[in-house]
Amino acid sequence: MSGDILKINEMFSSIQGESTWAGQACTFVRLQGCPLRCDYCDTSYAFQKGSKFSISEVIERVKEFNIQVVQITGGEPLIQQSVHRLIQQLCDLGYTVLIETSGVCDLKKCDPRAHIIVDIKTPNSGAPNSFIESNYNCLGNKDEVKFVITNREDFDWSVQIVNDRSLINMVKAIHFSPVMFQEGNDEVEGCGALDPKLLSKWVIAEAPFARLQLQIHKYIWPPTTRGV
Repeated sequence: MSGDILKINEMFSSIQGESTWAGQACTFVRLQGCPLRCDYCDTSYAFQKGSKFSISEVIERVKEFNIQVVQITGGEPLIQQSVHRLIQQLCDLGYTVLIETSGVCDLKKCDPRAHIIVDIKTPNSGAPNSFIESNYNCLGNKDEVKFVITNREDFDWSVQIVNDRSLINMVKAIHFSPVMFQEGNDEVEGCGALDPKLLSKWVIAEAPFARLQLQIHKYIWPPTTRGV
């Protein structure tokens, strides 16, 4: 595929539902494809479905939304090498660019002006050990780390990673997010769910450095709604 072409699953504007940017208007550019298969994935529709767009076409669409904050997401957006040209050009145009990634790809290639929000996969995610160890060295004080917690084992593991890697002093924020299960959503059916009240107790008692993160867009709109 040409260096100017990206496979895009969807582009839309909405309210950012996660990270320290939660609550802000945001344009989302969701790329097609992901090498991981997390048990609780809520965007599996992006694995195979997408259309080809040139980088210039993507940028023109972003301009139409007239929103300063742009999130590049997936799937796993960094598996498409052309995305780095898109990120660079958006930064050149003055946009605030957020990159939502699992850390399965090399983060050194990311434009340093972008904000990396990395979801480090926990032991019970269905994709353990997928984070590239060298990517810890790529994180800085404007970047954020998220752990999706399915149970107590995941919580304890995440706390240990934060401490062992001194992430508190490295990144802007650390988020602990409970797996959310919504009845009738076939894409996450059977993965179970962690009660946010229980995770809240754990965070208060043992991980006060972390922010409890709920996906607020799933409270605003029905959880399976796309394009929001």
